[in-house]
Amino acid sequence: MSGQQIKIRDLVKVHRTGKIEVQALRGLNLDINQGELVSIIGPSGSGKSTLLNIIGGLDKATAGTVAVGDKTVTDLSVRQLVDYRRRMVGHIFQNLNLIPTLSAQENIEFSMVASGVNRGKRKQRVMELLKIVGLEVRAHHRPEELSGGEQQRIAIASALSNDAPVLLADEPTGELDTANARIIAEYLVKINQSMGKTIVMVTHDPSVARVSSRILRIEDGIIKTALAPSEVIVHEKAHSYVDQIKARIVEINSQLQQLDSDFRMEKIDGDEYMDKRQTLKHIRDSLKEECSRMGVIPP
Repeated sequence: MSGQQIKIRDLVKVHRTGKIEVQALRGLNLDINQGELVSIIGPSGSGKSTLLNIIGGLDKATAGTVAVGDKTVTDLSVRQLVDYRRRMVGHIFQNLNLIPTLSAQENIEFSMVASGVNRGKRKQRVMELLKIVGLEVRAHHRPEELSGGEQQRIAIASALSNDAPVLLADEPTGELDTANARIIAEYLVKINQSMGKTIVMVTHDPSVARVSSRILRIEDGIIKTALAPSEVIVHEKAHSYVDQIKARIVEINSQLQQLDSDFRMEKIDGDEYMDKRQTLKHIRDSLKEECSRMGVIPP
């Protein structure tokens, strides 16, 4: 099935932890054309994965609408979302989600079994997909017998198994070295061009994002910038992922200082001050935790 258009209007997602509310998406608007390959970039905690999960029917929006083709995803019931996920979207995750006890062939076949595809058609489809990702000779190998790049190619084939028109890739190269990351990016381009699939990819790697037709930068839950592939490296100043996180922490510290000043000068009331301060501190804390996980001292 060829790709579908995606239309997003005024999308809001609020995460609640006890009495604390964090607004992951803040009225985001976005149009993705049928058959387009789009990359979403931005710092950790900016709403990238939340956006992908709502498009994919894995999470519910707090407000706003998401339409994929003629389906308004945000209006679907729990049962309808199950069917939507099986037929309309293929998910490619950073952590692969391959079943370790199954072979590459069986992993690809797994979702087709759940959808009731007969055995003959399943076998034919598996061989077609293995050929597309160049791994016919690895059909009977289990994930532990495959390299990281090969595992991700099997994950891509699995996402294509039910011929979904939309592929959602969340950091598909995040665990790979530069060479394998490039290979995976090239396979996504191949699938986009040869099969006409609409692909939305979240990535922190500007060089991977450049394979897209359009690159969107998200910050604090809204789309801030639309970039052409040739602009992304310049715009990102060739920063590493760590550099981007550090820069965002410094920016949030500045925003907190400005917020304190606005409150002292009575430009904002107490409720607005507390809401914005809690949100900014939550984002900053998550970024600092990510620095710590990577063994980096945050600014």
